[in-house]
Parts: sequence; structure tokens; C-alpha cells
Amino acid sequence: MKMHTIGLSFLLLAAVPAMAADSNDAAVEDLLQKMTLEQKVGQMTQVNLGVVIDRDIKEKVVFDPARFSEAMSRYQVGSILNSTSRALTVEEWHEVIRTIQDAALQNDPPVPVLYGIDAIHGVTYTKGSTLFPHNIGLAAARNPALVEQIADVTAMETRASGIRWNFDPVLDLGRNPLWSRFPETFGEDSYITTRLGVAAIQGYEGDGLDALTAVASCMKHYVGYSVPENGKDRTPAYIPDVVLWQHHLPPFEAAVKAGASTIMINSASINGMPAHASKYLLTDVLRGRFGFKGLVVSDWEDVIRLHTRHRVAESPREAVRLAVEAGLDMSMVPHDFSFADHLVDLVRKGDIPEERVDRSVAIILRLKMELGLFENPYAEPGAVANFGLPAYRELALDAARESMTLLKNHDDV
Repeated sequence: MKMHTIGLSFLLLAAVPAMAADSNDAAVEDLLQKMTLEQKVGQMTQVNLGVVIDRDIKEKVVFDPARFSEAMSRYQVGSILNSTSRALTVEEWHEVIRTIQDAALQNDPPVPVLYGIDAIHGVTYTKGSTLFPHNIGLAAARNPALVEQIADVTAMETRASGIRWNFDPVLDLGRNPLWSRFPETFGEDSYITTRLGVAAIQGYEGDGLDALTAVASCMKHYVGYSVPENGKDRTPAYIPDVVLWQHHLPPFEAAVKAGASTIMINSASINGMPAHASKYLLTDVLRGRFGFKGLVVSDWEDVIRLHTRHRVAESPREAVRLAVEAGLDMSMVPHDFSFADHLVDLVRKGDIPEERVDRSVAIILRLKMELGLFENPYAEPGAVANFGLPAYRELALDAARESMTLLKNHDDV
């Protein structure tokens, strides 16, 4: 197991190499030239596993032939996420990934699928994996090296499952204890969140994305998701600019500099503007000021919610236009293919230039190349050897001990 150490300097951003943005440019451009508009838009479409399997069968994963063909042949989706109603064994995951990639490679040109999962305190969707204290506990430990080691293990066990994209770390600041996802945060302090978030990225990606010990990380939820005014999930936040820039944005800027490959967007709105429709946040700040070159993915069903919940788009089609023009690369749709249908129509009718689609698809294809998916999209035997090692349990025990927190009750409270 890898064991890294981390220096005490706040400028701890050099340990993870930046994405090699130019290394695969020729191959990406060649592939783009071979793809139809529909195939490109398919790459920007992410659906839930439940869309393509028979959900009535609980004891094993059975792909529904019609729905699976629609996703893989007609729409040629670029990404699938999530699990079933239960954790799968390593062998079951391998079969799921094999079935998906076999179908993807039948297309012309063949483009492998990027599978994503939430493995926030261990690989919770794989049986026999190692589980660790949640982030709020690790924040109490105040040990960046421990966080990096846990991310090391999580990366190895995720990759051993055949999955190469982990939707972590959470960089939201836990400043509203009523928020239902509070334990996913590293607490309320921007400095601690920055240090531990960068440590997690180093653990996930530090060996290089093509290594058997690495996965693509995903910083989330950009930005301000964890401070909803009423404490409920996916509800509005009101954040003064000085607070946004001094506290909420620094962890994300540091994560970009640390080399995080992907970022997931805040489901809610900030000061009246839904994050998924904010060109200021997604393009001006994230791309322009922070220099992020990686993949921008929506959160669950959040593009269409620009119409159904936020009411800033007069139709689902307009919601897609707003999100793509703001800077979104991939939509976690996740239940249907409406995003793809609307985006193709938007391009065909001249409302979005195809060059805008090409920019996002190039980012997606480059990430897949960097992860080694074009060389081998299946579970890798060398990665499987890293699953469930005894040393991981010792690390989990050490983490539990370090995260223990003593609380004192006062008689007058």
C-alpha cells in the first residue's frame, strides 16, 4: 500500500501532475473527425445503471435488451453511473463493466464508456471493500497524510472493481449543520477543507490516471451547496461575494491546481442564480480564473431542473441550452436520453454551434485516454490484486481511532 507524506505548507499543490492536456490531442482530433453529431452528444450524456438493467430482478444484474441497446447503440452514451439496490461483488462489477464495454466497442468508431461511482468513505458499492470514517471524522483527525492514504486505498479498490471515476472529494464547507449531507464535508473551515481535499486528490490521482492504483477524482459540489438557507438539500444559498471568495472558492481553486480531473456542479442556486446556468461560475471563474482544463459534469437530474425547479428555462430544451452555454461538458441526466435529443436539435437548428460540442467531447475523450480506457476498458488483473488487503483494515482502524472526538456536557446546557 502506498504511504505518502505531505508537507505543512499551505501551497501544497505540486505533488499531483497536471493533466497532460496536449499528449493525446492528435488522437482526440482524429476521433472527433470520425464521429457524427449524435455520437458526440452521446459522449456528453450520462445515464444511471438502472436505465439499462431489469430492476425487478434483485438477486443479480440482468441487462434489459431493448433499453441497453437504446443506450449503447442508438445514443452511444459516454458514461454510466451508480449501482443497483445492493452492493455488488468484485466479480459482479467485472461482469457489468465487461457487458457495457463489449457493447460500446461494437460502435464505429469504438469509444469505451467511463463508469462513475460515489466512493466517498471507501467503496461502499462493492462487497468486501474497506470502509473508513466519513469526511467529518477525518477532519477531526486533522491528518492530511491519513486522508491521502485512505484515498490511496479507495482508489485501488475502486479500480479493482473495474471502475475508474470516483465522485469525490467533497469540498463543500459544513457551515449549516441542518444540511442532510453534512457528514460528507471536512467541516466548516476553508483551510482544513483545502488541505484535506488536496490530500484526497493526491491519493486518488497521484500515480497518474493510467496507473492501476489511480482513479479520476471529482471535486464537488461547485460551489456553495452545503450552506442552504433552510438546511434542506438542493435549496437556495445566499452567500456574500466576500464570503464566497474568502471561504467557499479557495478549496476548489486549490483542487484545480492539484490536478483534479473532474468537477461536479452544485444542484442549487446561489444568490438567485442556479449554478448549472451560471456562465460566470462555470466559465469565467472555473475555466478563466482558475484555469481548469478537466471535465465539468452536472449533478443528478440538474439540467432539466433549470426548467422544472429553478424556472429559469422556459422548456427542457432551453434548460439544455443554458447549461451547455454556461460551460457544462456532461449531463448526469440520468433517467432518459432527453438531454441528447435536445442538444442534437439545438445544434441542428443553429442555437448551439457544433464547435461548442466538440470542445466538451474533446475533454471527455482525452480523460478516457488518460485513464487507459482505450487500451483496456475492462477490469485489470493487476488492479484486482490490490483489493481487500489486510493492511487496509489496519488503516481503517487507525483512522477510526484518530477521528474519535471527546465531547463534554455542561450542566447548564
